[in-house]
Formats: sequence, C-alpha cells, structure tokens
Amino acid sequence: MKLGLLGIDDQIAEVVAAATTAGDAVVIGCDLPVSGPLAGVVASDVPRDPSWEPLLVPQVCDAVLVGVDGWNDARAEGVRTLVQAGRTLLLSHPLVLSMLWAYELDMIRGDTGARLIPFLPNRFHPFIRRLQERIEAALAGASPQGDVETITMERRMVDRSRDAVLRALAVDADLVRVLSGDPSRLSTLGSADADTAWNTLAVGFSGPAQVPVRWQVVRGEQPGLRITLVQAKGSCAVDIPEDPPGQTGRHDRLPWTWSGDRTETEPFDRGAVMLEELHGVRQPTPIAPAAWSDAARAIELAETVPRSLARGRGIDLHQEEFSELGTFRGTMASLGCGLVLATLMLLVLATLLGGIAREAGWAWGEQIASIWPWVVLVVLSLFLALQVLPFLIGGNAAPPSAGPPGDQPRRE
Repeated sequence: MKLGLLGIDDQIAEVVAAATTAGDAVVIGCDLPVSGPLAGVVASDVPRDPSWEPLLVPQVCDAVLVGVDGWNDARAEGVRTLVQAGRTLLLSHPLVLSMLWAYELDMIRGDTGARLIPFLPNRFHPFIRRLQERIEAALAGASPQGDVETITMERRMVDRSRDAVLRALAVDADLVRVLSGDPSRLSTLGSADADTAWNTLAVGFSGPAQVPVRWQVVRGEQPGLRITLVQAKGSCAVDIPEDPPGQTGRHDRLPWTWSGDRTETEPFDRGAVMLEELHGVRQPTPIAPAAWSDAARAIELAETVPRSLARGRGIDLHQEEFSELGTFRGTMASLGCGLVLATLMLLVLATLLGGIAREAGWAWGEQIASIWPWVVLVVLSLFLALQVLPFLIGGNAAPPSAGPPGDQPRRE
C-alpha cells in the first residue's frame, strides 16, 4: 500500500514504523516538520510538499495518514477537502477538540463515502475484551465476583494542563463507551480555581443502564492509564502504559499488565493494529472497530467537561444523530418560532398604526395597516413551501456506504 502523510505525531509515527516493517511505502510527506524528534521518522528520499494538494490525486497514494503536531487552519482545510474527495484517511485522535468540526467531517463522509479511521486501537487489546466479558457476566448475574459496583480510570500525567487533560479524556472516553455503554450524564469534580482544576480533575459518567465510571487525573512520572473494575467480591485492573515520545520501534513498546486473580503482561503494537485496520485484514472481533462517529462522540464528551466545571453541576447528554436533514429540521424549527413571534409583533404594530391613522385621518396609514394579513400570508406560505424541500432533493435517502460496517454512523 502506498501511504501519504499530512503532518505527523507520535501516533502516526507508530503507524509509519509498522508500515515500514510490513513492506508498505510512504511515498509523499506533506506539511512535515524539518526539525524535532519526529523529523527523521520519514526517510530523507521521500518527496516533501508544504501543501496538501498532491494528496488529492488517487494515483499518488492509496491512503493518507493525518497527524496533529503543528496543526493549523490550512491543514484543517486540507482534511476537509480530502474527505470531500472521498479519500481514505487514518487520523490521529483527537485532531481538534471541536465537536462541530468532528461532526462536520462525519456529515461530509456520509455524502462522499470517504473512509475515516480514527486512531483508537486500545479497544482491540485482549485485556479490554476480558474486562468487557467480566462486566457482561456480572450484569447477567453469572459472575462469581458478584455485581459490578464501579469502574475507575486513573490517568497518570506529567503535563496536567487544560489541553493535555482534555486530549487524554477524548482518548479514554472511547474505552468508557466500550466498557460501560454511551453515558447519558456527565458530572465533574475539580478545584474552584480554574487554573488548578485540571490537576486533579475527576469526571463521572453515568446513565440508567450503564455501570458508573469515574475518570480522574493523577500525577505520575510514568504516564499511562489504570482501569480498575470493582465488584462486590473482588476487583481486577488493567494498566496501560504510555510509550515514551519518539519511540517508534516495535521493541520499544511497553507491555500492558493485567492484575487480579493472576498477573499477566502482554505487549501491544498500536501502530500494527491500526495498519491492519487500514488494510482491512483484521479478523472480526467481539468489539467492533471505532468508526468516525465514535471518535466524534468521544470529542463531544471531552468538550462537555469545561461547561460542567463552569456551571458546577452535571450535564445531561443527548443521543443525537447529526446529519444535513437534522440540521435542516433544526433550522426550520428555529425559523418557525421566529416567524410566530414576528407575526405577533406585526399584529400589534399594525393595529396600533391603524388606530393612530384613523384618528389622525391618514388614509395612507390605514392602507398600510390593512395589508399586514397579506404580508403574513405570503411569508408563511413560503415557509411552508420550504418544508417539502427535503423530499424534492431526496432528503430521506440513506447515506452512501463509507467502507466496512465499522465506518457506518451508529444509531444511539
């Protein structure tokens, strides 16, 4: 497979290393750094280009890998254009902490059939599947450890700034949804000082049918994530280390650790896993691959945290399907409310003007006041005519296929 690069970061560097081992070729690099720890990931003889436009040509490369380091508006526009062109993209996660941008890509993908693969490999590790099986057994009443009480996630971080914490949560939120289901409520606990709230931020995810999950930031010299499943008669945990920056070799990967009834370690090559997903050669697993809608939902959960902190209360999360038809309906609903208010104001003004004109003997005033019903009738008729627009342009048609089933938007 011929791969093109649009930017780079540690996640994409892992995929590049796996591609080199597998015999794939990086044939072009766009918007790559000229210095820094990742500058040497791509061979020096690979053609470079400062713009993203060469990646639009299907003959140049089969897929595009998109990194986040050095992100700017030009690269964001390039990603949007590549999706409009129907290209296959493997995107670092999260690229942008913007729910609107992520769902915009999802709507464009639905129209063009582009294949978008977010870098969310952790759900494929066997230890995550083992945790999921324990939770399912407990919910079915078949677990010797008893009912599930809670799931705790401790995110160890050195850099606990606002942006770093939200990016980590956008990654871990995918595991929250895999293990506990899509939450319906999010609540936060942090310092009253906005500058220090992120150092010890705690986020709770809950719902009427979900196992409660608590995600918390803790200081740790060795970054990583520890997931603990607490049951009535015991607990088990999975420790997920974070590989040191710039370590792209397969032998540099730190192994995952399972602890509980027994202790196990197992290595995990995230880059190789995502490369298999890009090739479409991964064997079917009980946990489905992450679709772009999953990545967008994880970004939405992370983006909700600052609002919850600012308000000091929990936020109800709505399961909403974003599409052009849904946007049209929302716009029409808002416009309809506006027209009703405008009609009431026009009625009051026309009545007032007509009364003043009659008392003052202004014939032109009475004429103007008498035509307001016709103005309202014309405007409302045009508004009602717009309601049939989706039927005329095929708004009820299903979106085109966007690759494997894992890439289809999920109906929550």
